[in-house]
Amino acid sequence: MSSSSHRIPQRHNPLFPIGALVYSEGVYRLVREGRLDPLPSVQRHMRGDWGDVSDEAWHANNAALPAGERLGSFYVVTRELNLHVFTLADRSATHVVLPSEN
Repeated sequence: MSSSSHRIPQRHNPLFPIGALVYSEGVYRLVREGRLDPLPSVQRHMRGDWGDVSDEAWHANNAALPAGERLGSFYVVTRELNLHVFTLADRSATHVVLPSEN
């Protein structure tokens, strides 16, 4: 389901610490080639805009925030490019990966 059906918070400050920002090999390659800037997706994730996930996943993330559980987002960057962004439960790291690398 598209994020347009969700109430997207209008926040500028992050809702949680992201820890170390870790790019997968594929994401890192696309960044080096100048074909991807993953930071807008990471910023959306940090503000509680979980992207193009189901209603169930959206609500699960909202419940996981105060519970200190894993947070996961999915973003459509272009027609051919999607990103998964997830923050570990202990908030020690946030990973940005291509769906094919999950």
